[in-house]
Formats: sequence, C-alpha cells, structure tokens
Amino acid sequence: MGRADARRAQGRGARAARSGGIRRLFTWRKILGTFFGLCLLGMGAFAALYVYVDVPEANAQAQKQSNVYKYSDGTLLARSNSEVNREIVDLNVVPKAVQHSFVAAENKSFYRDQGVDLKGTARGLLNTVSGKGKQGGSTITQQYVKNYFLTQDQTVTRKLKELVISLKVDQRMKKNDILAGYLNTVYYGRGASGIQAAAQAYYGVDAKDLDTAQGAYLASLLQAPSQYDWANATPTGKKLVKERWAYTLNNMVDEGWLDKAERDKLTFPVPDSPKAAPGMEGQTGYLVEAANDEMKRQGVTEEELDAGGWTITLNVDKKKQKQLEKSVADQLENQLDRKDSKVDATVQAGATSVDPKTGKVVALYGGVGATEHWYNNATRQDYQPASTFKPLVLASALENESATQDGDLIGLNTVYDGTSKRPVVGSDTPFAPQNEDDISYDSPTVQTAMDKSINAVFAQMVVDVTPSAVKRTALDLGVPDKNFPERPAITLGTMNASTWDMAGVYATLDNHGKKVTPTIVKSAEHRDHAMEPVDGVGGQVISRASADTVTKALTEVVDVGSGREANTSAYDAAGKTGTSENNKAAWFAGYTPELTTAVALFGESTGDGGGQVSLTGTANSGRANGGGFPAKIWADYTLDALGGGSDAAFDLEGVERGDTQVTESPSTTPSETEEPSETPSEEPETPTESPSESPSEESPPAETPSETAPGTPSESPSETEDPEDGDQPPGERPGNGNLLGQ
Repeated sequence: MGRADARRAQGRGARAARSGGIRRLFTWRKILGTFFGLCLLGMGAFAALYVYVDVPEANAQAQKQSNVYKYSDGTLLARSNSEVNREIVDLNVVPKAVQHSFVAAENKSFYRDQGVDLKGTARGLLNTVSGKGKQGGSTITQQYVKNYFLTQDQTVTRKLKELVISLKVDQRMKKNDILAGYLNTVYYGRGASGIQAAAQAYYGVDAKDLDTAQGAYLASLLQAPSQYDWANATPTGKKLVKERWAYTLNNMVDEGWLDKAERDKLTFPVPDSPKAAPGMEGQTGYLVEAANDEMKRQGVTEEELDAGGWTITLNVDKKKQKQLEKSVADQLENQLDRKDSKVDATVQAGATSVDPKTGKVVALYGGVGATEHWYNNATRQDYQPASTFKPLVLASALENESATQDGDLIGLNTVYDGTSKRPVVGSDTPFAPQNEDDISYDSPTVQTAMDKSINAVFAQMVVDVTPSAVKRTALDLGVPDKNFPERPAITLGTMNASTWDMAGVYATLDNHGKKVTPTIVKSAEHRDHAMEPVDGVGGQVISRASADTVTKALTEVVDVGSGREANTSAYDAAGKTGTSENNKAAWFAGYTPELTTAVALFGESTGDGGGQVSLTGTANSGRANGGGFPAKIWADYTLDALGGGSDAAFDLEGVERGDTQVTESPSTTPSETEEPSETPSEEPETPTESPSESPSEESPPAETPSETAPGTPSESPSETEDPEDGDQPPGERPGNGNLLGQ
C-alpha cells in the first residue's frame, strides 16, 4: 500500500470514529428523553404558573360605564361625560339569536371547550416573539379575560397569564356569565364599548331590540371594527364584512341556532350613519344636573353616580322642552344684543314647567347653554321672587280666616286702604312701602290690589295675618326657607326662591291645595339597584277653597291686570307678575288647568365677581318687568305646549268673597293729593320701619300699580319694590311707564 493510500485510510478511520461518537451522543433514546424532559419541565413550569397566577380583580377600565339619560319617551338625551361609552346589560336582555351570532363568529366551540385554544395561543406567542404582531385565534373566554382582567399589551407574559386565567375562569364561571362579560366589555368601534352602546351607535336601538341580521353584523365587526364600519369602509372592507356576516350566519345554521330557510331570507343590515354622542351643551347639561341633584336628594351618592351604569329616564317631555327653548329664543334672545349692549349681556333667563296633577317637570330652561353659563337659572335660589309671593299672603289670610283691623273677614271683595306710603297698623316693625309710581288707590278691593299689585294693601294684609302665619303657609306650599325673616316686608317677596320652587308653589294652587313637588326623574335604574322616584303629589296643605279663591284672583290678573301679556282666548289661565328690588329680577308665574310654569329674568353681572345688576334697559325696552318678557315667554310656550290651546277650565269651589261688599268700584286713578311723579324715584322716602331691619327689608319697594321696582321689597321706602303696574305692557300703565315693581 502506498503512502497516499495509507493517509486516506487513516482519514476514513478518524471520520468513522467521530461519527460514532456523535451517534453515541445523540441516540434516539437520548433525543426522546431530552424532549420528554423538556415537556415535563414545561408542564412543571406551567403547573407552577397555574398555582402562582390567580384570577385578579377586574381592571378599572372594564368596569367604567356611562350614565345614560333619556327623555320621558325613551329617546336618548345624553350620555354622561366618561372615558368609556358603556352601559352594562344582563345577558337575558340580549336576544338569544344575537348571543349565538357572536359565538358563531368568534368561537363556535365556546359552549364545549375549556376556555382556551392552545393552537391559537401558541401561534400568538410565536408571532409575538418573532415580532409579527397579534393574530386571532383566542376564544371568547380568552378575549373576555384580556378585556376584563388584563390589558391589551402584546407581551409573552400577558399571553401566558391570559391562558392560565382563562382556564380558571372557565372552571369557576358559567358560560353565560362569561358570554355576558364578553359582550359588555369588547370594543365595537364608534367609541362604543359593550353591546348596548354598540346597538345604539350602529342601529339606534337598545340591545334588546336587535334582530338576528343586526346581531350578526355587530359580531362580524369585532374582527376589524375600523375596517368593517360600513360608514367608513373601503369597497374591499365592505366586501370583507359582508363575507364575514355571511360566514357568521352560516355557522349559526351549522350549529342548529338558525333555520336555513330563515337564514336565506336575511339581507345585510346596513348600519345607520354615525352620530356624535349627545354632549352637555345647550339645555342638556342643565337637565342632567337637575336629575343628578334629585338622585342625590334621594340617597344616591356622588360615588355611585360617578361609577356609572345608571339608566335615568327624565319626566321631561321632548316636544315641550324644545318648545320652551324656542319660546325663550323668539321672545327674548332674538331681541337682545349680547355683543354690543352691556345691559343685554347681563340678562339671564330661567324657567320650570310642571304638570300640576303629577309634579312632573316637563320642561326646564337653565340659561344660554350649560357649557357657556354653568349656573342653572331654573334652580338657582339667589334672587327674590318679588310680587309672585303676594298670592301666598292672600292664601294664608284665607287659610287662617284672618280679618282686617276693622274685623272684616278677608276675601276677594274686602276693601283696604290703598294709599301709597301708608304706615301699616298693628305691627311692632314700622313699614310703609310706596306703591309703584307713588300712586294711591281709593278703597281698592283685594281683587283690585292683586290685579295692580298694590303694595300698601298687601303690606297691611301681611300684618293682619301676621308674618309668622304667612311664612308657615308659604313653607307648606313649597317656598324654601332662605333669607326668610318673619317681618312685614316678606309680603313683597324678599326671600330667595327659584323658578323650580315657584313652579311647585303655583302648581299646588293649581292642584286645589294638594302639595305638588316638582320632580324630574321618572326612573333611575342600575343593574345592581334602583332609586325610589319622588312622589310628586302629597297631601292637602291648604284647603281647596283657599287655593281656588287665589286662583280666581289670579285669573283676573291675566284677564285685566298686570299679566295681560299672558292672556289669550286659547286657554283658561291664572298668574302673577313680579319685579324685584332695583329691577334685578322679573317674574311671571302662571298656570292653566293642565300646566304650571314659572319664568324669570335675572340681571347677572358679567364681571369676574358676578353679582346682581339691574335689568332696566333690556332690549332697549325700559324696565324689564314681569308683565313683559317673562309673560310673553310664558304665553308663547304655553300656547304651543297645549297644542295650540285647550278647552280645559278651572274647576273652582268655595271661592271666598270676604265680609265686605263693595257698593261702587274703587278708583284706580291717583288721588288729587297723590299725583304720580313723572319719574319714580329709585330711592323713595324711607318708611318708618326700624333701622335694625336688614337692608333688603329696610327699604322695601313701594309696590305701586306696577311691579317693576328700582329697589327690592325692603321695609324702608328707599328699596321700594317696583309696583305691579311696572309689569304691565307698555302703553297700558298709569303714570309715565317707568314704573316700580309688580
């Protein structure tokens, strides 16, 4: 053998030796042993992970919900401002076919599997490790776990936790509970989380009203909510979602959940165009605020409200609400120049409208817009109701069977001294308010005094009844106990009250003396509990005869008195005007047999400090009084709210005329010694009331025939309330028309 052959033989021997060594190292037995060892190691690691990882508490995001607010007819008013548009519903609310459509689309074996898809999970893990992004394949249980317990992070750790927790959840929870959790947490696009929000966003219906075809679309949507939203989808996206929809329905047929013949009849349900979720702009924010406040008064805590999940149906009638907004716009806002007029810029309107038979707040006006003027003008209690309080003085006189200083039982025909600045008789607190325009009246009856809002008459009447008795009656009727001292000046409405309060007071008169409490929440339901709604009608707080007598008096105020702007032949109406100190507020509160509404204007400074300012000069109309803008708004709204009018008439019983019968009509012209001044003084002579009275009562506006007083009803003439004639329409008032409060 040559030297070369020897070298070749040596090489072959070395290679054989190495090959044999490798074969000895990697035998099949060793390979299998290593594989099973790794499997055991993996199983051990998974077992340890299974023990270590427990089912956590739900993540905060999954539990967030909106509060949903609806009009009385069930149409959507608003969703509360929330990071999540979600309203959790029970599974039994969702039609069975819709439930099955989601299972058919996402996880046909849902009712049979153990909650996980190992193949899909493994594929997801490999894609995550390799950086290919997320892939489908998760079961409904896994998706529920990811949404409810974990996060959307695409990490190996999160996917392993998802796998373990899904197995445990499947063991501990019923399939229907898992499906309910899934439907309520998954994201559907259009800002909608959960099936209830999705049903509203895509089809404008509640989840309970979804049909099979619509449910199949929502189920198909989950694969790619943005790409498959019909409103934004490309032609390719529309083609794909229709294919996905058909796939879902076919799977339902395969699983026996849908009859083939029925499936063949179904057509693709094109969803509605997207709409912005109603926000809190305009009157919406005021309505929501009023509803929330009522819920809190009923025991619902701030924390419970903030947690969301409430479905709150209001008593507010959608048509009446829109009409009230329109009436304020037509009769007031369109007349104002808020940009260039300093006076017009300060004008704020508020109104509350109530059904007197039930107490339901059917409409409310809180201001120019809740996102522009945060203070709710319908419920604010920082202004005086002025002469709208005078009917309550009469009600108390009737209820207490009070008599004049001459011993005459007080009724509509009872005669009083109508002399302007006449000191009251029988009071330890001196009080001598001026009538509007300083006009004196010759022996007016109580009815005439109500028509013309004669301050001198009601100043004496409150003394005859006693301020404490008048206050008791007022509180019983619903006036709040705010800045409400028991002094003669209360006759001019010097306490504080809102249109909400006064609407309730006048509704009680309208309801023949049975207490009416305005209530805005029809129902408030949560999946865990519900709120007990307010009973809007209570017991008798004054007799029917007393209430009906006041109503009789107030019908004349509308027919021939300061409230003539509210008078039409289309309905039977009663009401009262009022203008507070220095014309800072102007009111009209009135009612028909079917509807009670209080409207007010407030002068609110536009400066940083706020504060009350005069309304005089509003829309270049001189004094803004109760017989002007408020009465016009009231009349315009009431006419349309009653459908153009009503045949309903007041059913009055036991009207009390009083002991004194008038033989001849009292004079309504000024006496020769009391000529009206050409320009009513903003600060009339101070009555003789003690200086210890608070300013608002030290100079009560002298209520002359008009109610527009430059000063609030205080107990000294320097704050004379604008007498009632100031609330009368221009050209129909005594004097020069620049009148004090009514």
